[in-house]
Amino acid sequence: MVLLNLALLLEPRLNVFVVDTDLLFPETYALIDRVERKYGITVQRVHPAQSVAEQNATHGDALWKSDPDACCDLRKVAPLRDYLRGFDAWMTALRRDQSGTRIEIPVRAWDESTQVVKIAPLANWTEDDVWSYVRENDVPVNTLHYDGYPSIGCTHCTRRVAAGEHARAGRWSGFDKVECGIHVA
Repeated sequence: MVLLNLALLLEPRLNVFVVDTDLLFPETYALIDRVERKYGITVQRVHPAQSVAEQNATHGDALWKSDPDACCDLRKVAPLRDYLRGFDAWMTALRRDQSGTRIEIPVRAWDESTQVVKIAPLANWTEDDVWSYVRENDVPVNTLHYDGYPSIGCTHCTRRVAAGEHARAGRWSGFDKVECGIHVA
């Protein structure tokens, strides 16, 4: 949300989108609505090729339980890759302090998966920097952040984080998985 706020200050007609897996939390959908009202924009929702019911019919019920990598590929990675065709670049709010897998992310790099330049303007920001900016600039955030969810994804693959756990411990609990695949080279 900080990246969106900063980017819209520079380019109010920015193309803004969200990969909508159709499995997001109600609080996430409410945030999208608040963002559209606050900034006077339309957030384009990028959906997977298959509905959840179609995915269940093709791959079995609750693919996220049996093969979360495949589920993320179908519901997140492929839709993003398809959507970004025709664009030269996209911006992401990745930060180096978010996890060990992100510690060396470049601010600007060629993204093989999407075949566009991937820009991470907040790469050097800290979590404290983000929350300071949110407070100082009245940036809307997902209310789940105040309820034990420092990292938010799909409903079936995200849980509250217990005291002392890493911020991304609530993602894909019980699996040896730390990224959905969008930010993996």
